[in-house]
Amino acid sequence: MLWRRPGAVFADKKSGKNAQRPELKACLAYLRSGDTLVVPALDRLARSLQDLITLAGDPRRAGIGFCSLHEALATTSGGRLVFHVFAALAEFIRELIVEGTHEGLDAPRR
Repeated sequence: MLWRRPGAVFADKKSGKNAQRPELKACLAYLRSGDTLVVPALDRLARSLQDLITLAGDPRRAGIGFCSLHEALATTSGGRLVFHVFAALAEFIRELIVEGTHEGLDAPRR
């Protein structure tokens, strides 16, 4: 995953489900008012609805823009509405993956 700012690119190899990502933390600390946080896709930023809202909302309140390339979202009022819908879908998909994994692991045990 890439985090960009003019003059800076932050790359993270950990999954969006992990909260402890040093590059994401460094990127968020580096951003200043007027910058834009650009992510390739919402599910690469975070997988839970609450994490996505926090990771996009905190910078917005600090005057930092947000853009998701895959979903073509930006920090407009309409973009924020669609963001919340897509964020809920990302969390739902993550839960389906976890359920499917557990079912797949349980089947051979039976």
